[in-house]
Amino acid sequence: MNYKNPDEHGYYGEFGGAFIPEMLYPNVEELQKNYLEIIESEDFQSEYQDLLTNYVGRATPLYFAKNLSQKYNTQIYLKREDLNHTGAHKINNALGQVLLAKRLGKTRIIAETGAGQHGVATATACALLGLECIVYMGEIDIQRQAPNVARMKMLGAEVIAATSGSKTLKDAVNEALRDWINNPVTTHYVIGSVVGPHPFPDLVARFQSIISKEIKEQLNEKIGRENPDYVIACVGGGSNAAGTFYHFVEEKDVKIIAAEAGGLGVDSGKSAATTFLGTLGVLHGSKSLVMQTEDGQVIEPHSISAGLDYPGIGPFHAHLFKEKRAEFFSINDDEALKCAFELTKLEGIIPALESSHALAVLDKKTFNEDDVVVICLSGRGDKDMETYLKNL
Repeated sequence: MNYKNPDEHGYYGEFGGAFIPEMLYPNVEELQKNYLEIIESEDFQSEYQDLLTNYVGRATPLYFAKNLSQKYNTQIYLKREDLNHTGAHKINNALGQVLLAKRLGKTRIIAETGAGQHGVATATACALLGLECIVYMGEIDIQRQAPNVARMKMLGAEVIAATSGSKTLKDAVNEALRDWINNPVTTHYVIGSVVGPHPFPDLVARFQSIISKEIKEQLNEKIGRENPDYVIACVGGGSNAAGTFYHFVEEKDVKIIAAEAGGLGVDSGKSAATTFLGTLGVLHGSKSLVMQTEDGQVIEPHSISAGLDYPGIGPFHAHLFKEKRAEFFSINDDEALKCAFELTKLEGIIPALESSHALAVLDKKTFNEDDVVVICLSGRGDKDMETYLKNL
């Protein structure tokens, strides 16, 4: 089975597709027709790879976490996406999409952001490549991710608050889609996760697949084999996870684990654990699992982590879940916090709250002593210091 890439209509099994208003059809069709030809061209790859190496700082290290490994009695490696320029994996996709937009003749870039990392990455790419940048962000997220808002503004982006609904990521996506409908000719919407209408889930997964490509090469160098026993990543929409899983989903001997935001608990009414609570529905242009009422109203998600506070999941991940190719865990706010402090004390690395959800799988599952476990450390914790200080 091909787990990695969707079919020609953008479906991973029963999930995906492009459910879009008529006004957006020309934009999305233009992308569908051209994205693969452009991003696979020698000219594009030459510029993109050069930027990943000399600007972003790739390859990011695959770090053997000795103290963490001793505590859990297994072999734990951390893929250090927190060491990228801008502090997270988001720059891999933002740079790729802004380069693509330039080749499509777009002059204006819009983006949505929750934790702010995607907003910062998009603003960074636009500053570098000379494009206008507008970032939509939920009013609540603007308050809880203030350092990233300041960075976006310093980079020249206009940050617009989404003040409807839960005032978080879902609402920022709604505002960005509205903007795109009103400005279809000049504007490209840089979606930050593996969500949205086809081809966005595939486009973002391809740009993030550099993560698993490097893991394979680095493991081979370190232990003489390309495949770990387990790969673990956090999933909201799921871009870091898609990148971490991409080159492993068709390797039968690699077990895949996704950590979702359980919030205050799956049954608390304050959660974002979509595979536990979601049903088939359409959200932001694609068919996937969505947290919704019986009559299709989206249920407001909750997570301590702004980047996982989303009521859906990308079609790539919904398919892995449905086919039982990946095991999903729900991680509560307090479990994620505990693991953030633990990594900081044991390894001297302060992780993003998102990444802490992936680390929390270590308390939920028992690994063998000789298992090779790779965890994607998707971002650094600077943006979450206020939350950490409150809980110290």
